[in-house]
Amino acid sequence: MTPLHSDPHTSKKTTGRLLALGPDEGWHADQLRSAATRLGRELVYAPYESLQSTITNGPAITTCAAGDLCDFDAVICRTMPAGTLEQITFRLATLHAAQTQGVRIINPPRTLELAIDKYATLAIVASLGYRIPDTTVAQSRKDALSAFDSFGGDVVVKPIFGGEGRGVMRIHDRQLAWYTFSTLEQLGAVLYVQKFVPPGGRDTRMLVIGDSVIGIRRVNPNDFRTNVAGGATGTPVELSPAMIAAARRIANAMSLVIGSVDVIDCLPQQSSTSDNGDHVDNEIKGVVVEVNGVPGWKGAQGCLDIDLAETMIRCVIDSAASTKQHPSSSAGWATWDSTNNGHTTQTATDATTTDRPEQHCERT
Repeated sequence: MTPLHSDPHTSKKTTGRLLALGPDEGWHADQLRSAATRLGRELVYAPYESLQSTITNGPAITTCAAGDLCDFDAVICRTMPAGTLEQITFRLATLHAAQTQGVRIINPPRTLELAIDKYATLAIVASLGYRIPDTTVAQSRKDALSAFDSFGGDVVVKPIFGGEGRGVMRIHDRQLAWYTFSTLEQLGAVLYVQKFVPPGGRDTRMLVIGDSVIGIRRVNPNDFRTNVAGGATGTPVELSPAMIAAARRIANAMSLVIGSVDVIDCLPQQSSTSDNGDHVDNEIKGVVVEVNGVPGWKGAQGCLDIDLAETMIRCVIDSAASTKQHPSSSAGWATWDSTNNGHTTQTATDATTTDRPEQHCERT
């Protein structure tokens, strides 16, 4: 059991209590709750809908159904439910306000804003020089159809928000594309159109947990999507140094503490928007298709010997005891090795950190 201690860098003492925002039922919630108990912590849940803030003559006081956010060692952000633009904006604004007062939020609200948006994450990945699928994000049927044609009439259409493969479809019929884009336009949706990258149904998920990067190979022989819930199977895989470096660099760029980076397979002759000779490492055999800020791990846990929920809770505890909102650059990044109880460690020497001064939870 990890002992409780005071953070030497702040005046805030640890309480042994962690808060998780999101659903309090289900496999993932049970896994995190049990892991916290084993590590001597109490993990309580509260819905995002219960967040509220009061501002008088001092800092904003952010509370939820479980109490004041400043009364917890850290806040874990799990799946945020759908809401209106006002509701989503307010929930994130309250997390920003709490963070400025020293509340440890994992992942930070700015990271959530980026990770929830497929366009924003893909733009960051491309700016770092990694290969991505050719992608057009439009707001009209006309522009989406133009992208469909330019991509050879074989595309993947997906919601710009969302996960677990829901709402994702492959379209290679122009009439069906016309009807699909018309419907999305009428609904006021953004049209996210990606060129299909064959062969489909194969990818590598790099699960980032603090200082660790764990590789999971996912294969679905019956569908182009690789979600385990959709029939894919996962096996542990040892990641190459290039893959580890990619996961580390992308995570650092987004201040991602717990998340995942998905790299889909592509045939040797396939190119992509970023495949212009300037990408950072030719050893990455695939294209980065997605970065997740709230990844599921049920499928991954089924093929791994390590306890992922416990690894995540340890990461949260370590982050709460640190003055940083991001893992230290001096830590090792672990890869899967079945001959060494699941881990080997490779030192990260060029990772960046996001050190910055913060206020702390002190109220009068």
